[in-house]
Amino acid sequence: MSGNYLQVLRLGSVPYEEGWQMQTEMAAEIAAGKRPPTLLLLQHPHTYTFGRSGHAENLLWDEAELARRGVSVHWVDRGGDVTYHGPGQLVGYPLLPLAPGGLQSDPEQDSIRIPRADYVGYIRKLEIVLMRALLHFGIESQQVEGLTGVWVRLGTGELAKIAAIGVKVDARGISRHGFALNVDPDMSYWDGIIGCGLKGYPVASLSDFLKPPPLMDQVCDAVVSTFTEVFEYQILEEQKRSSMR
Repeated sequence: MSGNYLQVLRLGSVPYEEGWQMQTEMAAEIAAGKRPPTLLLLQHPHTYTFGRSGHAENLLWDEAELARRGVSVHWVDRGGDVTYHGPGQLVGYPLLPLAPGGLQSDPEQDSIRIPRADYVGYIRKLEIVLMRALLHFGIESQQVEGLTGVWVRLGTGELAKIAAIGVKVDARGISRHGFALNVDPDMSYWDGIIGCGLKGYPVASLSDFLKPPPLMDQVCDAVVSTFTEVFEYQILEEQKRSSMR
């Protein structure tokens, strides 16, 4: 299966490990031409994940507090440091063939590179997708030079992160992991980490700007619309396992 077609799967609440395994299986199918590019939209139970640049000291809660708050911790293969996933946050995993034919050796740099694919450019596109989706709800946001994610300006004038991004491109050139957009999560869970390893930057959600906040299904609709626009896909099929509310 090929072409500019995208399958969108709205999966409701999915345990983190199940979502991670799902990405692995589907990415292999995409690389083998057995599945079209796919966008997974879901929520996770309370979870902290550390990326390849993760530092254990950025986890501030001890095991007893993690257990009391019902938080699982995972070290994963995406880029970035620690982030939070939980109810009220829209998580998106785009599984896209960024490098057809897989990664290639670069003798000059003594490294493995992504042929014909711009890794940083892909991240910037994800930021644009989310910025345009936020505009659907009248929320202006921005990119910040030198920092990943989507940022908003609070009433105090401070910049706050409303969406985190951490991705990987696997050995077959398929993107994994993705973005987490804060819709209406319990913000107290960020007290347990130094999010993305950045001190002094607050975190925001749509609920800080809109009362009541939009339903998760409405946010999904906006993200799907802007994702297909920015990445120039047509929706081949869209499935819903359960309501994303």
